[in-house]
Amino acid sequence: MNALLIDDSRLARTELRHLLRAFPEVEVVGEARHADEARALVQELQPDVLFLDIHMPGQTGFDLLASLEGPTPQVIFTTAYDQYALKAFEVNALDYLLKPVSESRLAAALAKLRPPELAATAPPPLPTAAPALPPLAAHDQVFVKEGERCWFVRLADIRLFEISGGATRVYFEQHQPLIPRTLQQLEARLDPKVFFRANRQQIINLHWIAGIEPWFSNTLKIKLREGPEVEVSRNQSGLFRELMSL
Repeated sequence: MNALLIDDSRLARTELRHLLRAFPEVEVVGEARHADEARALVQELQPDVLFLDIHMPGQTGFDLLASLEGPTPQVIFTTAYDQYALKAFEVNALDYLLKPVSESRLAAALAKLRPPELAATAPPPLPTAAPALPPLAAHDQVFVKEGERCWFVRLADIRLFEISGGATRVYFEQHQPLIPRTLQQLEARLDPKVFFRANRQQIINLHWIAGIEPWFSNTLKIKLREGPEVEVSRNQSGLFRELMSL
């Protein structure tokens, strides 16, 4: 995969180039400081993927994409601003990485890249066994979508994941959207030092605990800040005591 780095910051381009050395399947074929320079390099080099900043002198990253003629390379945004995440996904960006970019988030973004021969066609069929994605840290931000509504939210701000029917309800701020994920899928990616499987139906954020009290049959009941009370199963109550005790 040939990549073009587009960012007005030389330091940001250098750091990203350094991170990409850990991924031999990606070759950096050029760098651009602004949209005009990038436009010429896209035409000349025909890269497979753009690592694209948003705020640059002159035109923005969105302006650049709108001006490209012919097949558009796949796009991974790299920016210091989180308020453009929804717009980024509206233009079919593969991912939206906040600076400073971490190696784990970069790996997750690169896992979404399609081979060049498939990039301009419909997405390939889903494999029978999806590759394992890297774990997420509490400070990472995730894209949450329910119907036509979208959010870009820090994992640290999510206080509860709860099974609801065949989906999982996500509790953050005043929102409770449903996402098509199982608790098992989420648990595999969440930091166990922050998120705890309280029972078969719920995963709680330990940082949102407001109170704990003994409950029936040697179990526990946990009160979350701005959230519901959660009954911890007997087995998990024992594990919780073990994990949280000195």
